[in-house]
Amino acid sequence: MELIAEQDDGLNVVRVVATRIDAAVAIQFKDRMREAAAALDGRVVLDLQQVDFIDSSGLGAIVAAMKLMPPGRKLELAGLTAAVDKVFRMTRMDTIFAIHDSVASARAAHA
Repeated sequence: MELIAEQDDGLNVVRVVATRIDAAVAIQFKDRMREAAAALDGRVVLDLQQVDFIDSSGLGAIVAAMKLMPPGRKLELAGLTAAVDKVFRMTRMDTIFAIHDSVASARAAHA
């Protein structure tokens, strides 16, 4: 699993370069998100457009990453595939996270 952190016009985007976030990579995901979050300042959007599958461990890892954010900052999500979006809605995590259709729409939401 690879995470790529980029800053674009004041928006920090952490792109997940993997097709799955599941039990096999959940701990690695949390560790990499902890590293990425420590180096970022401002809004953080987790780009999940390449992720086709997420299980409860992956969902827990994303929630843990949200809790790692410094006070006053939150983790937003973008680019959820249909299967991943379904998991967030079924578990009502869509009420916890700001979810954007894409990174571009996340940028536009706060322009």
